[in-house]
Amino acid sequence: MRPRGRRSVPTFKLTLEYDGTDFEGWQAQPEGHRTVQGVLEEVLARFAGERTAVVGAGRTDAGVHAEGQVAGVRLATRLDAAALRRALNAQLPRDLAVLAAAQVPERFHARYDARAKCYRYDLWNAPEPSPLRARRALHAPRPLDLAGMAEAAAHFAGTHDFSSLRAAGSREGDPVRTLHRVAVRGVAGAALCVEVSGSGFLRHMVRNLVGTLLQVGEGQRPAASVPALLAARDRAAAGPTAPPWGLTLERVLYGPFPSPGRGVGARQLDSPEPLG
Repeated sequence: MRPRGRRSVPTFKLTLEYDGTDFEGWQAQPEGHRTVQGVLEEVLARFAGERTAVVGAGRTDAGVHAEGQVAGVRLATRLDAAALRRALNAQLPRDLAVLAAAQVPERFHARYDARAKCYRYDLWNAPEPSPLRARRALHAPRPLDLAGMAEAAAHFAGTHDFSSLRAAGSREGDPVRTLHRVAVRGVAGAALCVEVSGSGFLRHMVRNLVGTLLQVGEGQRPAASVPALLAARDRAAAGPTAPPWGLTLERVLYGPFPSPGRGVGARQLDSPEPLG
């Protein structure tokens, strides 16, 4: 029971979109390093009068984009969710925006309550580069075997030890993760993407998976080699790390939870959705 006279500090769930090109990743770093979390906390501090910690659903690396990153923050403000969203967007830089805001229960945790994350890696598969896609897609000029890539992608779905796909030298704990869906979409010779959704990811896991699929597509390794690759539990067994600028965190999925205030904005992510 809250002591009498103590004002409740509301908790907000923020859905964010950002172009990661000019950010040094999500996580706040020492002064002089521009990060998504750092910029957001600086702007929020103007409303609270002090630095307020923001918790993200996950850490995106430098250069990685987001269409539906989720952050949670307890903020001492009298603004409701709609007013907070408008106020933040009026002060945030052009490469970072709040798409939606909702007041949620105090127990909400953006990271630990997340049920799944969905990523997309964009490719431009044509001989000539595309300047308009250069910040958001990897140029893959060689012809690609999409059927082989799709076959290889299917082997990654499920629960596996993904040691072969985590960043070299990583000190993360349990390497076992579950991928609900890995799919290759698009048209050979044009725009393609690799879609990956799962309950959790190791560092560089999606980018290493994409690098491996590109080797399959270019004929450098057979699609049937993926099970042995996973069994090796050795980073050297997989393909190279695809660069960060093709990767986008599309959305974060949560189970339903009661909200004391009505959320506002586009692309609400509260309701569970099938992962296909």
